[in-house]
Amino acid sequence: MILLDPNARPVIGHRGNRAHAPENTLEALQQAVALGADAVEFDVQITRDGELVVMHDRTIDRTTSGTGVVAALSLAELREHDAGARYTADHGRSFPWRGRGVQVPMFDEVVEALPTTLPLIVELKTPSASAALHAAIRRHGLEHRVIVAGFDAASTRPLRGGGYALGASTPDVVRLLLPALLRRRTAVPWYQALCIPPVHRGMPVPIAAITRAVRHAGVVTHVWTVNEPQQAVRLWAQGVQGIISDDPAAILAVRR
Repeated sequence: MILLDPNARPVIGHRGNRAHAPENTLEALQQAVALGADAVEFDVQITRDGELVVMHDRTIDRTTSGTGVVAALSLAELREHDAGARYTADHGRSFPWRGRGVQVPMFDEVVEALPTTLPLIVELKTPSASAALHAAIRRHGLEHRVIVAGFDAASTRPLRGGGYALGASTPDVVRLLLPALLRRRTAVPWYQALCIPPVHRGMPVPIAAITRAVRHAGVVTHVWTVNEPQQAVRLWAQGVQGIISDDPAAILAVRR
């Protein structure tokens, strides 16, 4: 899989083609594929009635016409709201996706709508969705085309040994910082990928040092969210593999 290839430079659509369509929707994900993205990244939560849905936030307030906590809503209640209502590319002057029938998709719908060979990075936003995601990966036979990541170690810990690649949690990345900066060789970790930002809480992340520290163990590094093409070029020069971008077409244009 290209997402685990240390010599590859995949361009990954962050929540789809987020710069041009409502994030984490079928429309945004399919746009990223049509533009030539090598993979897509999206987030999963679980509804009150146990349905795995694609949504970044704990609530639906920021991205839909409704309000409420995802875990407190049924799938039917979630579907009542317009998932394109709040998308704007011009700071609120226009809302081109409002009223066009865009819905919060189920995980199953996303998998069935995308090409059967497309690699996926799935971000677990809550430990309560871990079991449902594991079952869905098995049901769809996604083991060889998925990386499951999660900031919270409690989300991915139950999935270890599941037969598919996992991403490091935030505490795992923090533990890498000192040995990386001291150029110490790290032990072979349990995860296969790092999905990390260039800046965390206002502080630059030492991407090159971290990437170098885990390369010997075959761990790949994917960086989010990179929307400036020249920043992507610099990161690739530092040894990074994947670029996770809201605007995959802009990044694809500078990849060599």
